[in-house]
Amino acid sequence: MRRPPPRRRPRSSAVPFEGFEANVRGRGYSAPAGIDEAGRGPLAGPVVAAAVIFPPGYTHPGIRDSKKLSPVQRERLYPVITADAVAFGVALATPEEIDALNILRASLLAMRRAVDALLLPPDFLFVDGNQPVACDVPQETVIGGDDRCISIAAASILAKVSRDRMMVEYDLLYPGYGLSGHKGYPTREHLEAIRRLGPSPIHRRTFRGVVV
Repeated sequence: MRRPPPRRRPRSSAVPFEGFEANVRGRGYSAPAGIDEAGRGPLAGPVVAAAVIFPPGYTHPGIRDSKKLSPVQRERLYPVITADAVAFGVALATPEEIDALNILRASLLAMRRAVDALLLPPDFLFVDGNQPVACDVPQETVIGGDDRCISIAAASILAKVSRDRMMVEYDLLYPGYGLSGHKGYPTREHLEAIRRLGPSPIHRRTFRGVVV
């Protein structure tokens, strides 16, 4: 009797994260947090950061860099992450702070505030990028961290969704700029609206294209 061919196992859609959290837990840390931000490039609105602490061994097949997910996918993952996380924090730096400090320093300020917003104090930080956060917690910067570390990827989703929701609300306060669509990024529509209406109170005055 001829045997049927073996069934192929479906490929997992999970991102092969590199186990940053497991590594530091093995070194004695118990509450590592991943940190990321959203909104460095826009001409309007705040830069938003998030920090996430997951329970040991946590995985989820849908979590990945927020830029590789659709808006619908990000919205669906937001309540999953906030429910599954041991702790999470979301914070921002305002357009005024961005203009006063520059976007890099304002992003790091938002990240520090996101860490401070965690109800469980972290004992280790994974920071997306190559710039550390100004705090006394041991930390590691991870270039491309939203593709390599699950807690950073989750933080990128929380930050992106939170900021997008803010920009939808700002569109009601400052109509005519199309903020709910482009979320403040320098699209042709947005640049034309700035030329026609002038900058709104949430525009970043030090960014090219805003002052006309």
